[in-house]
Amino acid sequence: MTNGKARRFDVTEMILIGSLVAAVAWTVGQTIPRALARAVSGEAEAFATKYGPGRNSEHEEEWVIRDFFGDRRDGFFVDVGANHYKRFSNTYYLDTVLGWSGIAIEPQRSFEAGYTANRPRTKFRPFFVSDQSNEEAKIFVLGKNPLVTSADKEFTERYGKDAKEVTAPTITLDDLLDSEHVRSIDFMNMDIELWEPKALAGFDVERFTPQLVCVEAHPEVRQQILDYFARHRYVVVGKYLRLDTQNLYFTPLMP
Repeated sequence: MTNGKARRFDVTEMILIGSLVAAVAWTVGQTIPRALARAVSGEAEAFATKYGPGRNSEHEEEWVIRDFFGDRRDGFFVDVGANHYKRFSNTYYLDTVLGWSGIAIEPQRSFEAGYTANRPRTKFRPFFVSDQSNEEAKIFVLGKNPLVTSADKEFTERYGKDAKEVTAPTITLDDLLDSEHVRSIDFMNMDIELWEPKALAGFDVERFTPQLVCVEAHPEVRQQILDYFARHRYVVVGKYLRLDTQNLYFTPLMP
């Protein structure tokens, strides 16, 4: 029985209770990440079994794109920041295996020969995509790793200190697509290291209606990318969020 007064815990009991709470918190903290990691690993294994195990893309992008389109043939893509014709390319498989055609937009002209020799269905266009055409962009390239290129010098130098400055003509996506007489896009890829919001500002996504857009989304620009697509009635494809944490995938909101 109690005498109506609240029970007071002594020091020893408080230490024991604190230890128990800490142990529970630690267990939960360990269990949830491990469970999530197992789930993600299981998803990756399933995609690797169905579409792999090899891939040309840096991460799981190639598997995601193939899954979304069901290995459909003869589509059309636009690859912004295309870089090397094969290494870490999200469109190489579409072109060389599934017979897609498209446009590779890349300011480093040193990559053009690779496309000409190995990907004749893909047009190489040496521009830096931005919100204004007919200007000169300063971009920073690592001499030992031309795969890292950005108009933001600090971003490039995260990966090395030998960044050199080069220039390239700018163009908006709208202007480039109009010059190529493009009316619609099946798949668009964009990987231009923090310049994505500027490039999207010069692109009328509702006019060209890509069915899938893959955008690399660094934390610094992630919210701007989400806001752009939300304004234009595109939604994130949720089924790929855990599989690929480097990119966001968007598709038009169904009416």
